[in-house]
Amino acid sequence: MKAKGRVFKYGSNVDTDVIIPARYLNTSDPQELATHCMEDIDRDFVKKVEAGDIIVAEKNFGCGSSREHAPLAIKAAGVSCVIATTFARIFYRNAINIGLPILECEEAAKAIESGDQIEVDFKTGKIVNLTKQQAYQAQGFPEFMQKIIEADGLIQYIKTSL
Repeated sequence: MKAKGRVFKYGSNVDTDVIIPARYLNTSDPQELATHCMEDIDRDFVKKVEAGDIIVAEKNFGCGSSREHAPLAIKAAGVSCVIATTFARIFYRNAINIGLPILECEEAAKAIESGDQIEVDFKTGKIVNLTKQQAYQAQGFPEFMQKIIEADGLIQYIKTSL
């Protein structure tokens, strides 16, 4: 399982209220949420993001509320992966539950810049910055998490496993 795309870079403490502002939480429709993804931190994000693009951030990405809407909006916007130094624990779990791959890698989070093209191998955790010809090593996903992500989330994984 791999992802390849252009990077959108953000700093530390990107909370769920800027990922998907609370004023849009009157819906749980992924496509509607996607139209407002990141708008309070990057007004042009939804105009520029393309399927496969990747978000890179620093510490504590996804802090704030425990709402599942935040990773859902990111995934529905077409983002194939989020890389950060660290994630808020509930965001991490919610992301895996809906099938959004996320990786922690401090070295990559510091070195990768907006606009860089990167490739990520989820099995091995290898992140390659194709723009700068640099490689970084995150921890790959355990097999069971790979299966959840490949199934497009925990619910689909359970449905297909029964």
